[in-house]
Amino acid sequence: MNYRLLGKSDLLVSTIGFGCMSLGQNDNDNERLLHAAIDNGINIYDTADLYQQGQNEITVGKALKLKRKNLIIATKVGNQVRQDGSGWDWNPKKDYILEAVNKSLERLQTDYIDLLQLHGGTIGDPIHETIEAFTILKKEGKIRWYGISSIRPNVIRAYSYRSNICSVMMQYSLLDRRPEENCLDFLVDKNISVLARGSLASGLLVDKPAKPYLNFNETQVKNAADAVHSLSNHHRGKTQTAVQFVLSNPAIASAIIGIRTEQQLTEAVKTINTNPLSESAINLLRNSIPLNYYKEHR
Repeated sequence: MNYRLLGKSDLLVSTIGFGCMSLGQNDNDNERLLHAAIDNGINIYDTADLYQQGQNEITVGKALKLKRKNLIIATKVGNQVRQDGSGWDWNPKKDYILEAVNKSLERLQTDYIDLLQLHGGTIGDPIHETIEAFTILKKEGKIRWYGISSIRPNVIRAYSYRSNICSVMMQYSLLDRRPEENCLDFLVDKNISVLARGSLASGLLVDKPAKPYLNFNETQVKNAADAVHSLSNHHRGKTQTAVQFVLSNPAIASAIIGIRTEQQLTEAVKTINTNPLSESAINLLRNSIPLNYYKEHR
């Protein structure tokens, strides 16, 4: 496995990360899959208090507690589940974050969270309160580092200028290159790393039939998938091609892959043992589909 430093932090994260949201309901099955990921060198595990109303953190905590020392647990905060279970409300206020993190620590069966991420956010939030909460939690030793999970360029810029975030989680793939316009280079300059999610574009770049995605029509999606397939052979599969495209950008520290089966784990890990894409291969992929842009939150 390869590892990259996460921004200005001291966290060395595996270039393939485990997106825990895809885990099932069986704790024993989840433990076997997570332990297999550990055996393959994956050291960053991304969950959130919102996933399965906290059950995802519980199953991750159970599976990782005996191997906790050398692992990086990332979770998220900011979505407050309603008491009647009917949904959740956005709450980035200090008091709620401090309370919610204590509950995450209990569910994860750990004394500290390596990376706490704000799970969304808008430019109208009380950003000073959120930053204050993160700062308090870090001073108390309950979190080691903090970041945000956001695709909004204006929110990303606000936290980059006003806080000490070390990472931004955002969607990035061949079918979603919106971050290239005004986020990725900016974050490199700020020494803030990106945790990329959605690298396979919901499977459309790998094995799912083409359909409209974001602002692209079915034909455009098929063209991108065909480009990925054209570079894939017995040495490099479609998953490896799609993920390597993401990892070729210097802003990306880790591609967080949603994994729910051993086969998906195997395909993700194979990326590390596959030769990186050449510049001509990257250009072929880039030229297979128009560049898209954020239309809102600029």
